[in-house]
Amino acid sequence: MARYTGPKTKIARKFGEAIFGDDKSFEKRNYPPGQHGNNRRRGKKSEYAIQLQEKQKAKYTYGILERQFRNLFKKANSSKGITGEVLLQLCESRLDNVVYRMGISPTRSGARQLVSHRHITVNGEIVNIPSYTLKAGDVVGVREKSKSLEVIERALANASHVYEWITWNGDKKEGTYVSIPERLQIPENIKEQLIVELYSK
Repeated sequence: MARYTGPKTKIARKFGEAIFGDDKSFEKRNYPPGQHGNNRRRGKKSEYAIQLQEKQKAKYTYGILERQFRNLFKKANSSKGITGEVLLQLCESRLDNVVYRMGISPTRSGARQLVSHRHITVNGEIVNIPSYTLKAGDVVGVREKSKSLEVIERALANASHVYEWITWNGDKKEGTYVSIPERLQIPENIKEQLIVELYSK
């Protein structure tokens, strides 16, 4: 599957925030990439450029490619509720994202790899599709054979985030996707209205 595998710090610097999680390189050079770094005079961005940047930030944050993201937008647009909010809720409901939120992996790309390599189960069945959409009440767990994997053990030991829409049972190494999160509960710094405006042109 095609996905971004280039330098992540460069992307984080482009958006001015550590969208891929803690990043020591980003903290050292918290300014846009490019030959002239901080000295380059940057003109005022057009409305389109601001909207495009917000869409790119959302795509990189969740690790979703353009076609998939556009399909998610169409789905959000045709459903009830505020389009931008529903779009983020759909992104949050992806299996790879929930694995990351549960702390089974420290990054979304790592979570995607765990899912692809058949280490994750949904309601007791192995699911290897990172974009699989979870429903409220679905139980996500680590496959029995994979529970002793060092990467999973280390990630769970360092996991500190608690989310109201997810419960986690450390003994069983499984959690429940209790409900679809409200916009206020989603911690990502994304202005979803700008994405809606961009796609609505």
